[in-house]
Amino acid sequence: MEIKNCAAIVTGGASGMGAATARMLSQLGAKVALFDLNKEAADKIAADIHGIAIACDVTQAESVKNAVSLAQQQHGAARICINCAGIVHGRRMVNQQGVMPLDDFRKVIEINLIGSFNVMSHAAAQMISLPTVGDSNERGVIINTASVAAFEGQIGQTAYSASKGGIVSLTLPAARELAQFGIRVMTISPGLVDTPMFEKISAEARASLAAMVPFPKRLAKPEEYAMLAKQIIENPMLNGEVIRLDGALRMQEK
Repeated sequence: MEIKNCAAIVTGGASGMGAATARMLSQLGAKVALFDLNKEAADKIAADIHGIAIACDVTQAESVKNAVSLAQQQHGAARICINCAGIVHGRRMVNQQGVMPLDDFRKVIEINLIGSFNVMSHAAAQMISLPTVGDSNERGVIINTASVAAFEGQIGQTAYSASKGGIVSLTLPAARELAQFGIRVMTISPGLVDTPMFEKISAEARASLAAMVPFPKRLAKPEEYAMLAKQIIENPMLNGEVIRLDGALRMQEK
């Protein structure tokens, strides 16, 4: 599907992979709406790319419904939806402080998995009403973000891996369900990406993480996530699949 002139939604658009993807889409002529809890940061990105920023809590049905509606009012119904909103979590189920609080586990699932489903379902509802485009008669494409932790979760990643594994598992059934409407569903599973999360760790720790990647021996760039998202949008045969973006990284147990 051609990106130019399409309306697009990017969650987690205020930083990292979301911001890089929003910039890429804008450069290619899309009308981009950034959904993020951090409205101030999202506003700065939106101003740079001539898009719009909308405060949105992806875990809340009404918040997502309102955000999708506001984006439609300004840009029209979105043909592109990319879910980058998410959190990282690391804690053992049982440690010296005791059992992991159930609310900790629930929060990760709600943001990463339920949040992705929430945005995806509302975006798909809008796409269904759109006219088809191109030789493949597409209406839209949805890209969710998982992680290599969905496949090789490390010790302390039970909540995070469960949330990302859920995204992997919903990819094919969602693609099959939406196929009748000409809507594709794909998932990108990044490895170690140089996002703001890594700004707080030492240079030595960063080098150690980079050394784990077979090739290229470095952290992935957010722009490389955006590059893959571009290829997915433009290639109509990419559907119902999970693509790892990890430099052949396979995580060890810890």
